[in-house]
Amino acid sequence: MLDIKWIRENGDTVQLAAERKGIALSVRELLEADVALRSLRQEADALRQARNTLSTGIGMALRDGNEAYAEQAKTQVAAVNGQLAGLEAELDAAERRFRSLMELVPNVVSPDTPVGKSDADNVEIRRVGMPKETGFPQRSHIELGELHDMIDVRRGVKTAGSRSYYLKGAGVLLHRAVQQLAFDRLVHKGFTPVEVPLMVREEALAHAGFFPLGRDQVYRIDEEGRWLVGTSEVPLVNYYADEIVDAAEPIKLAAASSCFRSEVGSAGRDVHGLYRVHQFAKVEQVVICEADYEVSEALLQDITANAEELLQLLELPYRVMAVCTGDMSQKTYKQYDIETWMPSRGSYGETHSSSNLGDFQARRSNIRYRGAEGRLRYCHTLNNTAVASPRILIPLLENHQLEDGSIHIPEALRPYMGGMARIAPPEPAVRA
Repeated sequence: MLDIKWIRENGDTVQLAAERKGIALSVRELLEADVALRSLRQEADALRQARNTLSTGIGMALRDGNEAYAEQAKTQVAAVNGQLAGLEAELDAAERRFRSLMELVPNVVSPDTPVGKSDADNVEIRRVGMPKETGFPQRSHIELGELHDMIDVRRGVKTAGSRSYYLKGAGVLLHRAVQQLAFDRLVHKGFTPVEVPLMVREEALAHAGFFPLGRDQVYRIDEEGRWLVGTSEVPLVNYYADEIVDAAEPIKLAAASSCFRSEVGSAGRDVHGLYRVHQFAKVEQVVICEADYEVSEALLQDITANAEELLQLLELPYRVMAVCTGDMSQKTYKQYDIETWMPSRGSYGETHSSSNLGDFQARRSNIRYRGAEGRLRYCHTLNNTAVASPRILIPLLENHQLEDGSIHIPEALRPYMGGMARIAPPEPAVRA
């Protein structure tokens, strides 16, 4: 959400942001709705003031024994109440119209955000590590998972439908190991660990900027009137909703949670394997800080570096991409994606995302702090995927496979894998 006063003065900037992000918003209609709403509010306030004045006069007239004036004033009050009743219905409709348009307003983007229409227009910032050259045919993560009895998509689909899976044995250990490694690194860096609710009220998703435009991506529990979160960013941000916080130092929160996404609109995309599934796990970083773009920019670099550090510990080649306007969400001011090399795809695939939201999310969530001058201000918020699994298992298994079918375990993961240095190749079947 942006300040309507700022929108009045910068309508062209907001309209351009909406067009570049592909959001169907007419700022002209919004400003017209704003003018109409303010006019109705002024009219309603004037009628209420007139009613109050008449009511005061009635009391004084009755004390003075001037019953004729009191009766006349009562008639006038009844007429004003009638006008107000009709006006308040009109005012309510105007407020709903204004709110619906305000909910479509996108965040503006940083000056260094590339302009583009899709992820094809994202710009590479840096590349770390190089894909390995191997002298043997490489198996996909599904082939490796089946070879080692770690991944079972067939039974996952049988049980839960498309984009479902089972992890078994070493697959589960890896799934948990990468999460715990990421979580431990964040705690070591001063992040407060938080266990979060995964079912939330609708307003929690609106506060975090996922509604109204992202409704089709979220699973709703009809009987409960609640929703399953697609990221712990939602409950982490809502932890401080409607509160005044101490932002003298950045508030750093980390959560490891299951996540759920409907993947509506992705029919036919990434249907093979673990890249795009309905249920997954994420370790999320959320930072809340003062409303200073120099401060939040430095924090964006920090949380992105945290994710890069994990990939380096996992010994995986990756690249950092500046996300373009057409690939950004409504709420985002500046974003990086980190893409990791996935041999089975023959390309880099997104595994991490870092975003600076400015004060957009905090305005929706009403998270404020007192600035140096004592005035209440909305905070800046940021978030980053420290790791998401099972997607990270794709590059982890594929990049670390050996010719005999065994899989190298990066040294950083070994303490979480019972000291295992590699997943040994399966024993050859014994013929009867």
